[in-house]
Amino acid sequence: MTESLCDISTTEGRMKTFITHPEQGGPFPVVLFYMDSLGIREELRDMARRVAAAGYLVVLPDLHYQRTGQQTATREGFDVDGPLHHTPQLSIQGVMQDTAAMLSYVDAEPKANANLIGAVGYCMSGAFVLAAAGTFPDRIKCAASIYGVNLLTERADSPHLLAGRTRGELYFACAENDEYAPRKVMEQLDEYLAKSSANYRLEWYPGARHGFAFVERQGAYDRVSAERHWERLLELLERNLRDDRAG
Repeated sequence: MTESLCDISTTEGRMKTFITHPEQGGPFPVVLFYMDSLGIREELRDMARRVAAAGYLVVLPDLHYQRTGQQTATREGFDVDGPLHHTPQLSIQGVMQDTAAMLSYVDAEPKANANLIGAVGYCMSGAFVLAAAGTFPDRIKCAASIYGVNLLTERADSPHLLAGRTRGELYFACAENDEYAPRKVMEQLDEYLAKSSANYRLEWYPGARHGFAFVERQGAYDRVSAERHWERLLELLERNLRDDRAG
């Protein structure tokens, strides 16, 4: 595997980003990997490596970059996932600007097949991948929200309102026991999506808790559910990001 760190230029600064892909072959289909609210750590880099090992170029940005240095005042307003994680707030609009920067990066990257792009987001970023699929419907071929929060809110910028604009396949992995994405809210999302034109699947993970896919999340990690999510994610990517040009 090949790994590197780069600074992607955005409207607000320079976003430190972890890039990984197979050493040989390419150009590779692209997976935009949106972090959970705890931020970039080796656990997430390991997960990105697992996706890349299946034949993808993975882009894992530090979405909290704007909360350091001078970028502190313009991105507030997005409630991530409650009192469990005391993290900076990010806005849908701001992360979509970051997404546009990531798309520009892969457009210029020789190892990336920028015609084939998927996205996966965990926790707070479930909302971001749904928003990205609706904001960039011609670019995002598929998106997976893993125990995503704030997918359906009363805010004017609630991501579910963009569902009808999506063209790619959507997947939602829902933990049965999740105080941050309650069953009632996710059932409301399911009802809304069913009435929209979205191509989606919403799946419940029995007995699972919020954070079940994170190996280092003590008390939440569940191996069976985690491996099930990997199976679903890699199948989603395979269905939507493979063609004769893919590496």
